[in-house]
Amino acid sequence: MSTPDLIHCRNITVCRDETRALDNLTLSIPLGQHVALVGPNGCGKSTLIRTISRELHPLYNPDSELTILGKSNYNIFELRPLLGIVSDELLRRSLRPATGRDLILSGFFSTLELWPHTPVTPAMERKADEVIEMLEIGSLAQRCVSQMSSGEARRTLIGRALVHDPKALILDEPTNSLDLRAVSELREVFRKIAQSGVGVILVTHHLPDIIPEIERVIMLRKGKVFLDGPKAEVLAEGPLSELFGIPVELLRREGYYHLL
Repeated sequence: MSTPDLIHCRNITVCRDETRALDNLTLSIPLGQHVALVGPNGCGKSTLIRTISRELHPLYNPDSELTILGKSNYNIFELRPLLGIVSDELLRRSLRPATGRDLILSGFFSTLELWPHTPVTPAMERKADEVIEMLEIGSLAQRCVSQMSSGEARRTLIGRALVHDPKALILDEPTNSLDLRAVSELREVFRKIAQSGVGVILVTHHLPDIIPEIERVIMLRKGKVFLDGPKAEVLAEGPLSELFGIPVELLRREGYYHLL
């Protein structure tokens, strides 16, 4: 029996403020594949992630389908060990007086801090230590999240997502509001995660965020798949110019793509 896709959407429509944010969308992402979802603001990227995480729900359609690893009926608690999701919204909610270590441990309990008498086990402690070492964020373990920079808080949230050993990590516009150094450090974190065997699903409109390990790019426009294929074919001047509606010149350097 073949392994089911990590994510499978067929004929999905999601409305927001009476606008079709996703319009009869169909796409699949196999288990273990590194993928970038690219498109201008308002194309449906973040709506798709919020639909996958059950924050939003598609319109009823007998011909539509949304499955995670072949299951159409799942709740948020079943989803978290499968997909780690890091977003701006989660970042805003996490800016609390909890330490970085407590924020990472909170991932086991689907919270953003540890409450008194939270039953943290030695195995959870060991896993948190493992993630902290992997991400090289030992200096953040005892610092309050509310005192971290945006880049530091994002790295800590990635640790929170990784404690479950998820099948994939979804990163929604992960370098927003970061300075150049923080962006560079975060991209190296993405590469390390991809090389560890965890699937990376990157949602972005910044082409330099697309790390060399990503092999497939899905372009979205007006809630539909505009183009889907190998990175080298999709990230070309013609498709990008049409997607964003402006003439584009592209430079490829050391596996990264840059707009000129």
